[in-house]
Amino acid sequence: MSIETHQLLVFIAAGWLLNLTPGPDVLYIVSNALRSGTRAGIVAGLGITAGCFVHIFAAAVGVGALLATSATAFTVLKWLGAAYLLWMGVRMLFSRAGGGNGAAIAAAQAAPRQQASLRAVFLGGFWTNVLNPKVAIFFLAFVPQFIAPATQNKALAFVLLGVLFNVNAIPVNALWALAASWMARRVGAVQKGMHWLDRVAGAMFIGFGLKLAFTEQPSA
Repeated sequence: MSIETHQLLVFIAAGWLLNLTPGPDVLYIVSNALRSGTRAGIVAGLGITAGCFVHIFAAAVGVGALLATSATAFTVLKWLGAAYLLWMGVRMLFSRAGGGNGAAIAAAQAAPRQQASLRAVFLGGFWTNVLNPKVAIFFLAFVPQFIAPATQNKALAFVLLGVLFNVNAIPVNALWALAASWMARRVGAVQKGMHWLDRVAGAMFIGFGLKLAFTEQPSA
């Protein structure tokens, strides 16, 4: 892979800035960290990263290009992703107040603490990304800018840069989880309002789902 040092540094810096920008991924990490502690937030981030890997390898073999050119493929995956986000949002919006974030934070302050749903947290982050065609389109739009035209194996270069982007996202996601967990334990006002987090997060997920549902296919 042929890429100059300054281009590589720009790629890394841009990736960090993009991962620091609040969106569905950050919201998912923060809500899980606030509800179930740092470990759950980190696991949520790992699930999101795993979902991104699917799009990286799929884009490298042409599935991403298909989404950009095929209205049917884009529409099917778009509606699947929107339905999943809406389902998550409705479930969070109507969760029981007594079993939400207030209870989770109280449990987080006790030791030992059980994490009974880490698998569900991981899979939630994974499917949130896998079923979002905008993630595939993002990688197709962002990564090729840093691949030199003279590069012989552009698919391999794409995979390597995509992997680098994902690996660099892991510490950023972990920082989001740590920050959210720290606030949940140290800020009294945050703790008192935690039982509303599921409802706020649920409403936002519904908004993200509706936004995705009305996303038009990018032009080829």
